[in-house]
Amino acid sequence: MAPPPLLGDGNGHYRVHLVGNSGAGKGKLAGLLGVPFISLDTLFWKPGWKMSTNEELRSKVEAALADAPNGWVVDGNYRRRIGTVVEENSTDVIWLDPPLVLYLPRLIVRTFLRLFGLRDPCSPGCHEQVSEVFFSKESIVWWCITGHRPVREREGARMAQIGIGIGSNVKGQKMRRIGGWG
Repeated sequence: MAPPPLLGDGNGHYRVHLVGNSGAGKGKLAGLLGVPFISLDTLFWKPGWKMSTNEELRSKVEAALADAPNGWVVDGNYRRRIGTVVEENSTDVIWLDPPLVLYLPRLIVRTFLRLFGLRDPCSPGCHEQVSEVFFSKESIVWWCITGHRPVREREGARMAQIGIGIGSNVKGQKMRRIGGWG
């Protein structure tokens, strides 16, 4: 059975939460829906890779959601920092779950493009550095490799609760999973 289309709010507004590991390919849906794209990474990171406090981030996220009353696409999962504000306000959740072998090369290419200034940084003022990208445990590449399994387990558990046709929380059902090689 094919997954149903996006649910929306029944009035043509879509508030979509995209989750998945870094580099999984989350960028174009907002343009297709004609709604703002909100990157939680961009809201979280201050220039020089300084982190926002949990309170600052939650405030930024709430303001961004409020500024888009006709819908939005939010990329990222900062639940430990901001709670369930995005989940509670979303009409749809899409879990992008490609194999690591598919998205890791894309992440590495994107990182190289950022290193050489050929692509915008993750957040304004957060420029990639060779030493941080390849020789640090804070590296996005390392985070992606080590985070692959935990992200799959976390989102798999959410899918088991609010998944398509198999979820135990049918009323709260709004999960979509896009995986495999597509």
